[in-house]
Amino acid sequence: MLGDLFSFPEGVMAIGRLDEDSEGLLLLTSCGKISEEVRSKAVEKEYYVQVDGVITNEAVVHLRSGVDIIVGGKKYTGQACNAHILDPPPFLPERSKKIRDERHGPTSWVSITLTEGKFRQVRKMTAAAGYPCLRLVRVRIGKEVLTGMQPGEVIMLSEFNL
Repeated sequence: MLGDLFSFPEGVMAIGRLDEDSEGLLLLTSCGKISEEVRSKAVEKEYYVQVDGVITNEAVVHLRSGVDIIVGGKKYTGQACNAHILDPPPFLPERSKKIRDERHGPTSWVSITLTEGKFRQVRKMTAAAGYPCLRLVRVRIGKEVLTGMQPGEVIMLSEFNL
C-alpha cells in the first residue's frame, strides 16, 4: 500500500499501475489532467525486462514490429515499439528474493519502450517472442527516470518532465 511508504496528501493517486510482480517507477499526482496525459499514448514508458534465456536479435526485431498477444480474451497486435538488448542494468537494486540461480540457465535483459499499457502487455510480448519474463522494472515515464532510487523511496517533484 502506498500509505505505508509515506503520508501522502488527500487526493493523491497513482498514475497507471504496476502489477504485483513488477517493480519500478510510479508517479503520483492529485491532478486528473496530468494523470490522463501520462496515461495517454503521447508519453513513453520504458521497461527493463530480464528474460529466460539469451535473447536473440531476431526476437528483438519481432518485439519491435508488434507482437500478437491476448488481451481480455481477444487477440491484440501491439503497436511497434522500441526494443534493444541491454547489459544487466547496474543501478537496479538486488531483489530480496532471487529470481533464480545459475543452475536454471542463462538470462538476459532487454529494454522495451511503449506508449500504451495493456494488462501485463510487456510480459505477454516477451513470452510471445519466446523469452518469458523473469523480472520487469519500469525505469522511465516520459523524461522521469528511476536511476538511483531505492525500493520504497519517494521523491517529491514540483512538475513532471514529460
